[in-house]
Amino acid sequence: MRLIDAQKILQDYFGYADFRSGQKALLSLISEGKNTLGIMPTGGGKSLCYQIPGILLDGTAIIISPLISLMKDQVDSLHTLGVKATYINSSLTSEEYNERMRLLSEGYYDLVYVAPERFDSPFFLTTINKLQISFIVFDEAHCISQWGHDFRPSYRSIIDTINQLTQIPFRLALTATATQEVIEDIQRLLSIDDQSVVNTGFYRDNLHFHVVKGQNKQDFLINYISQHRQESGIIYAPTRKLVESIHAKLIKEGFRAAYYHAGLAEDVRRNEQNRFINDQVEIMVATNAFGMGIDKSNVRYVIHYSLPMNIEAYYQEAGRAGRDGEVSNCILLFSGQDSHLQSFLIEQSELDEEMKSLEYKKLRAMINYCHTDKCLPCYILDYFGEKNPYHDCGHCTNCTDQSEKVDRTRDAQMVLSCVMRMEQRFGATLTAKVLKGSKDKKIKQFELDQLSTYGLMKERTEKQITEFIHFLIAEGYLSTGSDRFPILKLTQKAADVLKNKEQVWMRQTEIQQVAETDFDPELFERFRELRKQIATEEKIPPYVVFSDATLKDLCRYLPKNKEEMLMIKGIGLKKYDSYGKAFLDTIKVHTNN
Repeated sequence: MRLIDAQKILQDYFGYADFRSGQKALLSLISEGKNTLGIMPTGGGKSLCYQIPGILLDGTAIIISPLISLMKDQVDSLHTLGVKATYINSSLTSEEYNERMRLLSEGYYDLVYVAPERFDSPFFLTTINKLQISFIVFDEAHCISQWGHDFRPSYRSIIDTINQLTQIPFRLALTATATQEVIEDIQRLLSIDDQSVVNTGFYRDNLHFHVVKGQNKQDFLINYISQHRQESGIIYAPTRKLVESIHAKLIKEGFRAAYYHAGLAEDVRRNEQNRFINDQVEIMVATNAFGMGIDKSNVRYVIHYSLPMNIEAYYQEAGRAGRDGEVSNCILLFSGQDSHLQSFLIEQSELDEEMKSLEYKKLRAMINYCHTDKCLPCYILDYFGEKNPYHDCGHCTNCTDQSEKVDRTRDAQMVLSCVMRMEQRFGATLTAKVLKGSKDKKIKQFELDQLSTYGLMKERTEKQITEFIHFLIAEGYLSTGSDRFPILKLTQKAADVLKNKEQVWMRQTEIQQVAETDFDPELFERFRELRKQIATEEKIPPYVVFSDATLKDLCRYLPKNKEEMLMIKGIGLKKYDSYGKAFLDTIKVHTNN
């Protein structure tokens, strides 16, 4: 495979003039037949890194994915480009399965998506062992790592099975979220050397992150959605009961919404998901059971109604916004009691004590995210061990907040002194009680009411003190260690504050919205209607026709002919032949009017 041929496929099939960051490096390694790992953010173009070689290389590419919901979307998109692709999973009838297996055995397909469970079938294994396989892809590769946030033992177990296959030129692993621990685990499992890892980083400039605290969640939700009625969005809630409650409230308020959780029958889940994907409703309310692998490109906002369990899960779920590269909001509605539910879920899990301790550590990092005063994407990147070259993103809640910072050095010194006098043996809750001057029996039991710091902050509530302690943890003045039960410890930064060498500043934050006005909204709506009509006729999701980003560019540049239309990102020869004339006609009518 030559990179010049890959460039032509990129232009003619997918309508892009240039590769995105990391794509060319990955394709170069693939062209050399090396086992390769690609770490790219959601919406960063990972699928092109196996679709282009799948089209160019002789044989059939096998894409193993734990996401049945994604397979049909990917195959639908490839069919609009004239690519021979299919999927094989449990959603097929026996007739469909037999027909696809027959075509597979004949080498008809360029790309075949399969669920990990297929490798439990001797018939399937025998069939692909006789095939000319171009390569094998592990999509969502973090799922094979025991350190991954979405570990799937069934996915990991197929590696031994695949090792028994005789004709696999190379393997490609792709993921959007992976800590260094997970990356090293994937490398070891799939025999990938350090020189064959392409990590473009996790930063996505089009995502605007916000943390909203101290507001009525339901009021905020209704107000926000009312201002974004024409936009697609996902609302994540931690429990099935809360999902159904939010969904019922939205319906009552006149919004078009679907809902999704693991307690619904499979056909109901599928129907609700399709309503959202096909733009029959604007809003999806769901637990974290929804969304992994959902390829809907025009999600403009993702709202977390409560605290997620960890940053890996949060960043992946938030990353379902703005896959088309357009500006999108990721909003977390936070209140102090949110962490209690997540702690309960960890306790109720079947994890061993070591893994529970790890989950608690991850949960504390998630809580710290809600209290930090630094740039929110920078905090996330620090968590993944990556530095943001821009230092501040310029558009998250903390970066855009214009309110004045308040000097909280004196308060910080009170807290830090209290932690020191409590001999760094207790957690945030008990420390807050001491500072408040609580009559709690534990205070008496440990004689903490005898400390000089007892009641030092009695004018504040325990909740306010606890939140301030979490802020100090998030900013690095205190640490909680790696034990399962977080014990407050002083850091070097704390010593500098106590010695008056450093001040502590804090501010209250407010969310700011940025409106887009650089395209004709009336023409955009006409394009959306045309796209919906085409999608309904062809029985595919609307975004498979053209993404919102492509529609907005059509509004901005108003191409008048084929040559000008092929200059628009996302429109290649295949898409133009299928849909170009209809959109050019719409532009002509609109400009004439």
